Amino acid sequence: MQSGSHAHAADPRNEAVKIWVNGRIVPRGEAVVSVFDSGFLLGDGVWEGIRLHNGKLAFIDRHMARLYEGAKAIDLDIGMSAADLQAAILETCRANAMESGVHIRLVVSRGLKSTPFQSPRANVGGATVVIIPEWKEADPAVLERGLCLHTVHVRRGAPDVQDPLWNSLSKLNCISACIQAEKAGADEGLMLDPHGFVATCNSTHFFIVREGEIWTSSGLYCLAGITRANVIQLGRDLGMTVHEKSFPLTKVYSADEAFVTGTFAGVIPVRAVDGRVIGEGARGPTVERLQQAYRALVDRVCPPETLSA
Repeated sequence: MQSGSHAHAADPRNEAVKIWVNGRIVPRGEAVVSVFDSGFLLGDGVWEGIRLHNGKLAFIDRHMARLYEGAKAIDLDIGMSAADLQAAILETCRANAMESGVHIRLVVSRGLKSTPFQSPRANVGGATVVIIPEWKEADPAVLERGLCLHTVHVRRGAPDVQDPLWNSLSKLNCISACIQAEKAGADEGLMLDPHGFVATCNSTHFFIVREGEIWTSSGLYCLAGITRANVIQLGRDLGMTVHEKSFPLTKVYSADEAFVTGTFAGVIPVRAVDGRVIGEGARGPTVERLQQAYRALVDRVCPPETLSA
């Protein structure tokens, strides 16, 4: 990908990457699941995106907590403990001789079905667990240049529709938002909550900076972002005032700076929203300071050492 929050350069090593599928580590071309798998048939499952840095899985305890919370909410038995799952991720990284600059997609579906049908009573056997590690790093140019966002008609729903706290395989609402934004010439979609206030982006969390304060949504209608939480805490540690609150697009358009956060790229500036230039239309001092603080945090929690379980 050449643009957007997941922009990165292609790495030829990924063509031969080894992938963990239900306890077996196999070449990329052999990493397959059944057409009767719940994830393929229905998007029934949960997932996490995880970074490997200096041989360590960044913020892995938080990722595991979110994964297992979502799985319990949808009554999905992963069939492995968090410790065993973490060991499997590291084993897969070792099999690929990976140490840093790696993004991992962990996918857990409800597993095989006897026939295509929604009810878990049609499932046979246990969950399907897949671990896909790739050498993938954010494009430095995007981290400096920033993104253009477009507000989409697709809303973030309330918990009585599909709880936004679930990091679900069922992502069609976000995919629809992404498509609408890309058709409008933007990098990512900015999504509103059911009340018309700013909620989140289709694959990242959204922040603005106004008069030295950092604002982000209330968090009621977005995934419990791990990078989001880290950046909120970093801002406060740096002496900044950080608000989690509801606010309309008007406050976005007149913001001094804006940025998004995510596991893959960390902190990315936003230079325009709906054709309105944000601030000076370039990375501002607050965003640059948060980028540096976040990189330092990752280095602190993942100091250099040999990869081990």
